[in-house]
Amino acid sequence: MQRRTILAAPPLMASAAILPAAAQTAPSAAAPVLTEEFMVPSRDAGIELFVRNKRPDGLAARPDRTLLFVHGATYPAHSAFDLPLGGLSWMDYIAGRGFDVWCMDLRGYGRSTRPPEMSQPPEANQPLVRGEVAVADIAAVAGFIRQRRSLPKIVHMGWSWGTSLMARFAADNPTLVERLVLYAPQWLREGPSPAASGNTGELGAYRWVTQAQARERWLNGVPEAKKAALIPPGWFEHWAGLTWATDPDGLRRNPPALRAPNGVLQDSREFWQAGKPFYDPAKIAAPTLLVVAEWDRDTPPVMASTLFPLLTSSPGKRLVMLGEGTHTIIMERNRGALFQAVQVFLEEAIG
Repeated sequence: MQRRTILAAPPLMASAAILPAAAQTAPSAAAPVLTEEFMVPSRDAGIELFVRNKRPDGLAARPDRTLLFVHGATYPAHSAFDLPLGGLSWMDYIAGRGFDVWCMDLRGYGRSTRPPEMSQPPEANQPLVRGEVAVADIAAVAGFIRQRRSLPKIVHMGWSWGTSLMARFAADNPTLVERLVLYAPQWLREGPSPAASGNTGELGAYRWVTQAQARERWLNGVPEAKKAALIPPGWFEHWAGLTWATDPDGLRRNPPALRAPNGVLQDSREFWQAGKPFYDPAKIAAPTLLVVAEWDRDTPPVMASTLFPLLTSSPGKRLVMLGEGTHTIIMERNRGALFQAVQVFLEEAIG
């Protein structure tokens, strides 16, 4: 297992124009933030999972202060969750408030091992990284964290497709999940996901995604008058540069492209578009937050509002809709509203 450790100064706070006042309040005695990176073995030989951890130096381990984040269908976790924008990443912000924060890239994404089929033409193999495989990857990383911190359970948080994976894990393993955060939750839909744009026929192992396609999908559904101010200057380019750099093979294409496994699209066809949920919400026993932005076209707010009453076993459940944001509000001018909504849920007493 590979490991890298960095001792950094306490995270900088973003400008007032980016974060609301309540989200700018730092802990009174901020400790230096320790960063570690690991390659965690999966259940399959030869497949390792990239994991990054940030926490205040000397922090005592607690289930309610230890959090694992997983990404969505197309892009890795570390280049979004830990992307410093305006001097601050979301991971920095949570760690700066006294949390032990982890993020992971599923196999085939980011800095994790790509299955060997991804080195072959996409049409040569079936869709890669189906939901069952992804949940097993989450189980491997969550188990690594629990063992390393000697904890019985931790907080799980997912974005987009990652919400379905984390919810499935929580439903199957209620004793291992302290709280559950579902940012842009996926639920039943009519028609294909926007992530499937241009992939409506038979699916291969993976798909190629360009930066132009990513930007077009990002801005889908935003009122024309609001588009120019939605993403502060340079933010999209910073994210795209780091994200596409994780795929050296794709960088050699013209234009550069990112390989994204198609297992999620196959699952969408077999589950969400077919009216068959990937998990049973009634089996989730942890306090759960659903948070979604009003201009989200990948997982529209109606999905969250439909899912919310089905969480019949979740104590202290909550649904929050954020104004003037998209599926990717994590990297937009109003991202502070997302940070604040999630942080309030993470820190409040529920009982």
